[in-house]
Amino acid sequence: MTRSVLIALALSACGSPQPPPEPAPPPPAAVHVPSDPLPVAQPAPKHDGPAAAAIHVVVDTYHGVTVEDPYRWLEDDSPETKAWSEAQNAFARGVVDKLPDTAAFHAELEKILDAPVTYYGNFRAGGTKLFATRKPPGKQQPELIVMTDPDHAKTAKLILDPITAEHPRRTIDWFEPSPDGSKIAVSLSDAGSEIGDVHILDLAGKELEVIANVQRATAGGDVAWTPDGKALYYTRYPLPGEPHEAEKDFWQQVYFHKLGTPAAKDTFELGKDLPKDAEILLESDSRGRVLATAQHGDSGVFRHYLKEAKGWRQLDDWDDKIATIAFGSTADLWLVSRKDAPRGKLMKLPASSKTSAEALQIVPEGKDSIVTTFSDASSIVVAGDRVYLRYQLGGPSEVRAYSFTGKPVAGPNGPPVSAASEPIAWRGDLLVAYSSYVTQFTWNRYVAKTGKLVELPDFTPKLPFDFSNFEARREMATSKDGTAVPLNIIWPKGAAQDGSVPCIVTGYGGFGIDLEPEAQPAFAPLLARGMCFVVANLRGGREFGEDWHRNGMLLKKQNVFDDFAAALDYLVAKHYTSRQRLGIIGGSNGGLLMGAMITQHPDAFKAVVSSVGIYDMLRNELTPNGQFNTSEFGSVTDADQFKALYAYSPYHHVGRGIAYPAIFMYTGANDGRVAPWQSRKMIAALDAANSGNAPILLRTSDTAGHGMGTNRSERIDTLAVELAFFRWQLGQ
Repeated sequence: MTRSVLIALALSACGSPQPPPEPAPPPPAAVHVPSDPLPVAQPAPKHDGPAAAAIHVVVDTYHGVTVEDPYRWLEDDSPETKAWSEAQNAFARGVVDKLPDTAAFHAELEKILDAPVTYYGNFRAGGTKLFATRKPPGKQQPELIVMTDPDHAKTAKLILDPITAEHPRRTIDWFEPSPDGSKIAVSLSDAGSEIGDVHILDLAGKELEVIANVQRATAGGDVAWTPDGKALYYTRYPLPGEPHEAEKDFWQQVYFHKLGTPAAKDTFELGKDLPKDAEILLESDSRGRVLATAQHGDSGVFRHYLKEAKGWRQLDDWDDKIATIAFGSTADLWLVSRKDAPRGKLMKLPASSKTSAEALQIVPEGKDSIVTTFSDASSIVVAGDRVYLRYQLGGPSEVRAYSFTGKPVAGPNGPPVSAASEPIAWRGDLLVAYSSYVTQFTWNRYVAKTGKLVELPDFTPKLPFDFSNFEARREMATSKDGTAVPLNIIWPKGAAQDGSVPCIVTGYGGFGIDLEPEAQPAFAPLLARGMCFVVANLRGGREFGEDWHRNGMLLKKQNVFDDFAAALDYLVAKHYTSRQRLGIIGGSNGGLLMGAMITQHPDAFKAVVSSVGIYDMLRNELTPNGQFNTSEFGSVTDADQFKALYAYSPYHHVGRGIAYPAIFMYTGANDGRVAPWQSRKMIAALDAANSGNAPILLRTSDTAGHGMGTNRSERIDTLAVELAFFRWQLGQ
């Protein structure tokens, strides 16, 4: 299971170096109480706004501090909430659908994002076969395929198209082929819910078995096959009649299933002693061993368990700072440790070892950070006689190769200022993709014997957009405390740097997630009209190692907002743009960033698009996935963490009498990561407080969730609206 990140619809994911606090109990019982702009491309359409949300103040007390919540009622999915939300939707649609650019951008995005090219990704080897997802033109969702070799991708055979008449919005969450490549386990979910069962298929797509309740939006899901492909280990959530059945988004545990037997006979394997917010990934090897990686919530703090012939044994504990462990070509284990090495060091654990304390250092910590993503795309890849690691360089990334003794050896060399994908071992070689802000995305085969990086043309779609008219500039802004913050500026060549160019800026800054270079075809219609696009590498990610992450989490979260504000100030000071030509965009944790910018710096930019965002930081942890997030944000049950949360919580800092910028918010009714009521409450507060004339819009989709699994047509529709909104407000 891979937890991916989208810029406009970003996801919360993983990462902190210490165990999080226990999930918070409900807050104290509530008491109810009565209660010189520049010309734009086109004039704004005129519409009467929806009725203001009713105010029913609820008062909570946290650590002696009284906090009012006037829109608590919007947290309930009541008829009143539905009516209010539908009115907001109708109003937003009435505005954005009539913008003169919406239809044009929709048509252009269809040509770009649904061009007559085929996209491939998510490669996984199974025996002598290579499995992948493929999205042909016109398809709403990627389909599952199998091939004999990446050099002959056009001969790939279809296994599964998830879209059917019964399931018009179904998506593949993740998949895992059996070791012999004869079968495949696929998690399928509908309408962006991320709630999936695992379907066991043969290579003709015939369904052999279904294992229920494996995947959810909170802790995800995973499987690991036995070497003979006749059984598998899998993660599962509580079933009816089991302990914790009421907490269906928690208590992920590992079970064993033998194909051809009833699921009721599956045996418990691991997890009863883990915390309720544990997230588990599974991996197996040809020796029949199983490696279970348990993350404590979204903390980036792990335990690892190994199953051998004698059963399971624990290799390390939360405070040992082992970021990842992987199998290799021998019985030894490979691991990345952050103990006394926040940027990571490579270690080898001999097969005879009992615990990770016996690991031997192979590659010491360097000036760059080893990437350790919590996903099935391993951070350590052993292929042939080499160990490959992916390193972060402050945004860009690269793959480096080492001998088994830690000596640097020849490895793949990608383009400058680019991002390398997690490499995939394939017959002693590597498959690796490279991307940059202004070059075509390419898949390559690195041939270790010759040292050559060979492009795989079948996997490299030729996008119908020319990026040669743009250049990528990498510059540094200075944050409030003096920290240098990287900015990646995609700039139209030859444009006058006189403040007249509209710029859209994005960032994330959380959960140890790195924003790496990649082309932005979704923003091509704006780029083609002379706008610029900027990506800021904020603290809270892990672009410069774990210290960079820690300095943007918990009590230091404000640093993230200061970094982004500094980025905006820099762009204006250097005359890349002006305040009236400046827009910002972010989602999920990046939506929190947008909310903080709206309330802390409402006059720093002209327009904002914020998707599936978190705005009420005091009540976020009362949602299922919000409890997983407490390791990153903190909990109101801790006095110091409450103080920090309350100090920046966007919902609680909406001030009356302020002329807020133009705001477009988007949320999905099926979002299992961030509750839709977060956006409802924030928009209600902004509507009531705004003293200006800029539009404040909320759109809710009943057929989407946090962003994953959304059908192609709906993605294009949403993007067209966002781009039209920016052009309406920023001009050009």
